[in-house]
Amino acid sequence: MSNESTNPQLSFYSRSDWLAGFLRADRIRVDTLVSLVASWGDPDARDNVIAALDALAEVVQSPRTAEGALDAAAEAVEDAAGMDYAQIPLDKTDTLRLLAELTTVADHLSRFGPNRRTAGIPGQQDRRAS
Repeated sequence: MSNESTNPQLSFYSRSDWLAGFLRADRIRVDTLVSLVASWGDPDARDNVIAALDALAEVVQSPRTAEGALDAAAEAVEDAAGMDYAQIPLDKTDTLRLLAELTTVADHLSRFGPNRRTAGIPGQQDRRAS
């Protein structure tokens, strides 16, 4: 996988075989970890976070997980830690760069099939037009 973005920590890129695309958003991971440990100073909050993490670990390690159990356990951790939405503010520069990167990924993923995109893919012509 090659990520040639000018800001790889927040970027879209294609897998080397062009069969999958990725969104990399490192800031969300950092914000999640910071939110998780921010409540560590309050013993009551810490106990609630640890209990929610233990419950999440049980769900993850269980060979048979009920539908929705993972989402519910993860949400319990978020609630115990007082986490906000996983979001990143984007300025105009980031937005335009991400749009260009996502368009490239969409072109790669859509190069075959009846709904293929042809913009930006050298040598490929839209056969529906003929």
